[in-house]
Amino acid sequence: MPDARRTDAVLLLVALVWGSSYLSAQTATAVLPVLVVLFARYALSALACLGLVAAGRGSGPWTRDEIRIGLPLGVTQAAVLVVETYGVAHTSAANAGLIISLTIVITPLLDRTGRGGGLPPAFYAAAGVCLLAVGLLMSGDGFHEPRLGDLLMLGAAVIRAGHVALVGRLTAGRAIRPLRLTTVQILVGTALFLVPASGDLSTLVHVGAAGWAQLLYLALFCSVFAFLAQTWAVQRTSASRASLLLGTEPIWAAAVGIALAGDHFTPLTALGAALMVTGTYWGQSTERAHRATKAARSAPSGARGAAPPALTRPQPKTDPQEATACPPPPPTTPTPV
Repeated sequence: MPDARRTDAVLLLVALVWGSSYLSAQTATAVLPVLVVLFARYALSALACLGLVAAGRGSGPWTRDEIRIGLPLGVTQAAVLVVETYGVAHTSAANAGLIISLTIVITPLLDRTGRGGGLPPAFYAAAGVCLLAVGLLMSGDGFHEPRLGDLLMLGAAVIRAGHVALVGRLTAGRAIRPLRLTTVQILVGTALFLVPASGDLSTLVHVGAAGWAQLLYLALFCSVFAFLAQTWAVQRTSASRASLLLGTEPIWAAAVGIALAGDHFTPLTALGAALMVTGTYWGQSTERAHRATKAARSAPSGARGAAPPALTRPQPKTDPQEATACPPPPPTTPTPV
C-alpha cells in the first residue's frame, strides 16, 4: 500500500476508534458509576503511558515546562471528560458524537493565538448552522425540552474548546514532547478521580469480562493507541488532509450508534446530523482559509512569491472523546469522550 494511502487509512481508523468511544463509554457507565469508569480509564492509560515513557528512557527526564503546563491541562481535561461521560450516559451515542463536534467551530472563537482581526462572516454563518443542528438533534421525535445528556454534551463542547485553546496558548513556542505532556495530564486525572471514585471501586471486582473489555478499549485503543497513531500520521501528511479525515469522527459515532446501539434517527434528527456535519466542515474550512490568508499577508513582501508557506502540523490529540488526557487534536477536530 502506498505511504499516502496508509497514512489516510490510519487517520480514518483513529476517527473510527474515537467515534466508537461514545458507545463504549455509554456501555461502561451502564454497569459502573461514571466516576469509577473515569478513574479506571485514566489509571489504565497511565500504566500504558508510563510503560512507553520507560521504554524511551534515552529521551531524558521531564522538563519543567512539561510538568508546569501538564498540571493545569490535566485539570481542564478531567473537567471535559466528567461532563462528556455524564452526558453520554444520558443521551444516544450518535447524538453525543455529533454535538461534541461543535468544538470545531467554538475553538476558533476562543483561540486568538497568532491571529489578528475577527473571523469572516462565513464562519459565523457556519456556527449558526451548527446551532440549528444542535436544536434539531435535541428535538428527538419532536420539539420538546432538551434531554439532560444533550445539554451536558453541549457544555462539554464548550469546555473542550476552552481546553484546546488553552493548550495552544500554553505550549506555543515551547519544546514539549507530546508523550511526556500526555503522561503528566493522565497522572493528574488519575489522582483527581481516585478519591471521588474510591467509595465505589469495589464494583470493579464484579464488573465481569465484558465491562473490563470496554474499559480496556477506552483506555488502550481510544486513548493511547489513537494518540500515538495520530502523532505518527500527522507527521506524514498535511494539516488540511489530517483535519479532513479526523473530522469524520461524528459520522462514525452516528454510524456506530445506529448499527450497534439501535439508535434511530427521526427526520428531524437526521436533518440535524446532516446540518452538523455540513456546518462543522464549512466552519473548519473557512477558519483554515482565514488563517492562511492572515499568514500570507503578514509574510515579508519579498518572500510572498518565493515559495509556498510550509504547512502547519496540527497539535497532537488528547482524548475523549481523545487520548484520555492527551494533548487535544487540531483545533479543527473534535475529540471523543
